[in-house]
Amino acid sequence: MQTGTRPAQQTASKPLLFGLVAAVVVGIIAPLTLPHVTHPSMVYHIILHIAAVAIAAFLSIVSLTAYSRAGGARTLFMTIGFIALGVAELFYLLQAAAIPLPFYVPAINIEASHIITLVMLMMFGLGVLKVNK
Repeated sequence: MQTGTRPAQQTASKPLLFGLVAAVVVGIIAPLTLPHVTHPSMVYHIILHIAAVAIAAFLSIVSLTAYSRAGGARTLFMTIGFIALGVAELFYLLQAAAIPLPFYVPAINIEASHIITLVMLMMFGLGVLKVNK
């Protein structure tokens, strides 16, 4: 039987978790992007991608904890989708910051971030359309 304090504790811990995840993401990514922030047109673009990476990391952690508690294929697909979103946003951030990494799949001449975004959409679609029996 659940007690009355458990849901309040979980709601209070999610903003704290988001703040912690955002601080860690910014702490890791900021040194990579600081040289490129001086460009007036790129500062907002880079901030947008840093925020997207932080939100994707938070949603990945929350969905991983939900999957560890409840399990289920739908939750697993959604978790993989959020992780793929974080990886794709990280690739977009590195491209925006002009950090040279191989972003293309040479055999088919497609950016890796587009393939990861397609995987993300497939996982979200599977998670939403999966029928529980």
